[in-house]
Parts: sequence; C-alpha cells; structure tokens
Amino acid sequence: QVQLVESGGGLVQAGGSLRLSCAASGRTFSNYAMGWFRQAPGKEREFVAALTWSGANTYYADSVKGRFTISRDNAKNTVYLQMNSLKPEDTAVYYCAAKPPYYSGSFYYPDDYGYWGQGTQVTVSS
Repeated sequence: QVQLVESGGGLVQAGGSLRLSCAASGRTFSNYAMGWFRQAPGKEREFVAALTWSGANTYYADSVKGRFTISRDNAKNTVYLQMNSLKPEDTAVYYCAAKPPYYSGSFYYPDDYGYWGQGTQVTVSS
C-alpha cells in the first residue's frame, strides 16, 4: 500500500509558476514509477507527466512539454511537478499517481497506476 498526498496548488495568474509536491508513504517509494494527471470540470482525467523509478526517463503530454518539469527525490519520498508559463487551460485538479513495479503497460493512462492521491486544485486566471 502506498499513500500519496499532494500539495502546492493554488491560484496564479497566467504566465506564473507553481510547484506541486507529492509526498509518499508506505511501501518503498523508490520502486515506483510516478505520474501526474489532471482533471478539469466535465472532462476526463488526462496524463500530464511521468517518470521512471530512477528518474532517468521522463514523459510529458504535448500540451505541457517545455513548460512543466517532473522530478523526484527518493530520499524524501517526494515527486514534484514544476509548472511554468501557466495558462488558463491548465486549470484543473492535479493528481499524483504511483505505478507499482509489477504493473505492465504504459505511463499515459490512469489504469497504468495503482495508487492515487486526493488531488490539489490549480487555478490559472487570465
């Protein structure tokens, strides 16, 4: 079992920055690939970014590539999402997710992950 708690969301003007954090507890965090997803009102949950257990490989949605950076600190059991040049269309609830090592598949879909946080709201005003 892995517990995930997101923080760092808030209200920011377009062009601004936020850094989301996801603190993990439970089983060995460093064994898990991690991802960030987001869900806007009336829309499906969508992939934002992911990285492998070592952090050596990262993956991004086209809509955030070049603006968002995912990283992790395994010593602190934490994964981060640095969000720069924010746009109103980035407004959503952002969720952290953990992908167990025994899960096959990709990094891009919610079903690829086994554990989820409760989400943190990000609102970007124009």
